Amino acid sequence: QVQLVESGGGLVQAGGSLRLSCAASGGTFSTLRMGWFRQAPGKEREFVAEISRGGHYTNYRDSVKGRCTISRDNAKKTVNLQMNSLKPEDTATYYCAGNQNTDGVYDYWGQGTQVTVSS
Repeated sequence: QVQLVESGGGLVQAGGSLRLSCAASGGTFSTLRMGWFRQAPGKEREFVAEISRGGHYTNYRDSVKGRCTISRDNAKKTVNLQMNSLKPEDTATYYCAGNQNTDGVYDYWGQGTQVTVSS
């Protein structure tokens, strides 16, 4: 069983930056495709970014492309999300998730970290 713990959220002004981190324990981190998702109050959870098991391939939702960078360190069992030029619409709880199998379904989820961007 894999446990994921996010950190790095907070309150930032529009145009600012935050770096979210997710630390994994249990399981084999390098076998997990990792992703970041977010959920704003009253809205559905949405995909933000993902990174392949070896870290060679990344994918982003259109609204964060050019502003966010996902990275991972398999030796440290961490995945990060660097977010720049933050906008109020980025305000949400951000979740780290891990996908074990080839079905694309994310099996493991963290508890979330709050990001609030003030205008």
